[in-house]
Amino acid sequence: MPPVQLIALILGGLLLLALLIRRTVGKGFLYRMIFETDTPAGKTFDVVLLIAIVLSVGAVVIESDPVLRLAWGHPFQLLEWGFTLLFTLEYLLRLLCVRSPLLYARSFFGVVDLLSIVPSFLGLLVGGAQVFLVVRMLRVMRVFRVLKLGEYLQESNLLWDAIVAGRRKISVFLLAMITLVTVIGSLMYVIEGPERGFRSIPVGIYWAIVTITTVGYGDVTPQTTLGRFLASVVMLLGYSIIAVPTGIISAEIGQASARQHEESQKTAVMCAACLRTGHDPEARHCKFCGAEL
Repeated sequence: MPPVQLIALILGGLLLLALLIRRTVGKGFLYRMIFETDTPAGKTFDVVLLIAIVLSVGAVVIESDPVLRLAWGHPFQLLEWGFTLLFTLEYLLRLLCVRSPLLYARSFFGVVDLLSIVPSFLGLLVGGAQVFLVVRMLRVMRVFRVLKLGEYLQESNLLWDAIVAGRRKISVFLLAMITLVTVIGSLMYVIEGPERGFRSIPVGIYWAIVTITTVGYGDVTPQTTLGRFLASVVMLLGYSIIAVPTGIISAEIGQASARQHEESQKTAVMCAACLRTGHDPEARHCKFCGAEL
């Protein structure tokens, strides 16, 4: 059977199965089970899904070993298609139970869900595409919502908010650093010269970056007295510079923490229409689109 017809047959069969499941359990129950974790069915569904994601990624990683692939090629192929069919069915169920399938398909997790199943079908047309199945690991991000690890999700949001709030200060700091390493690299090029490994200003800039960040690969080193003196100054300067972005982020984290405290009482119920969360506990309608929760 031609690959295109085989893909169409597989997708058609899974779509019929998804429609049968939605009709059997009901669209409302299916939505609560897939998108909400406040119910036992929802939590069980997502935990099982997470286990499948981790196992599928593990199979792809292990299969990359040529010895194991040669010895267990057929079982690996069966596992890959088993997970692909499962994730395809889950993706179709998600599209069938939301009010706006196109909106979900264009969301972050919607795109990741699609990318996690495309490589297997693409592998029927183009060899080697299965290696991109590791994108499924992105779906493990659901663990923050599924397992109710709210403190970890809040901390990651807190850090991101602090980085966004301090982006201008960080940009100024990075610009100053670029200027500084350019000047230092140029000086080191003049002092040491090509005969001692500093064959160009970019090499000097590379050395300055490696030194000022306290990495110190040692592939290019100054040999003159003046060059070593400058290197010593750059090393000491590097330790003091590390504290600058730390102070910026720390100050912004304090302000972001106060803002996040105001949002901590809001619920994680997802609107079926716009797929957004953050509603007040007593809310009966979505504050973003007005749909009933």
